[in-house]
Amino acid sequence: MAEFIGMPDGSGKRLVIVAARFNASITDKLVDGALEACLKHGMRLEDVDVVRVPGAWELPPAVARALQTERYDACVALGAVVRGDTPHFDFVAGEASRGLALLQGEFGVPIGFGLLTCDTMEQAEARAGGAHGNKGWDATVAVLEMADLFGRLDLTDAEDGDAGAA
Repeated sequence: MAEFIGMPDGSGKRLVIVAARFNASITDKLVDGALEACLKHGMRLEDVDVVRVPGAWELPPAVARALQTERYDACVALGAVVRGDTPHFDFVAGEASRGLALLQGEFGVPIGFGLLTCDTMEQAEARAGGAHGNKGWDATVAVLEMADLFGRLDLTDAEDGDAGAA
């Protein structure tokens, strides 16, 4: 039996952060948290690209276009959708989430999910560096772990069958 566990090691990896500009007071903090996590986990800023899109709805097509370049080992999608008085929230949050999930399967590249879906701006602020931490940081650490795990799994094709085992 082999057990495979990834580590949040960004050294030697390339990452794209795709961030919505809508609710910039929140998303800018998520981007800052993501960049801090990159540096803390061995990445160089020159190996990180930040792509800004209008809103959460635009996250999936921008992520798809970035991943089509085959330039990145991982991606982090960041945004904040705050519930309002109309069903707009349900459509945007649900479809953006679904689109990002489908892209992971299509491209085989891990995508960190940093799309906040909150009832209030106060909840979003708490998750963008407030009382609940920074979900941009969390999504980046998780995706670096997954990228490392994928690399370990890829090593199982090497001559030494347990090269990627932890």
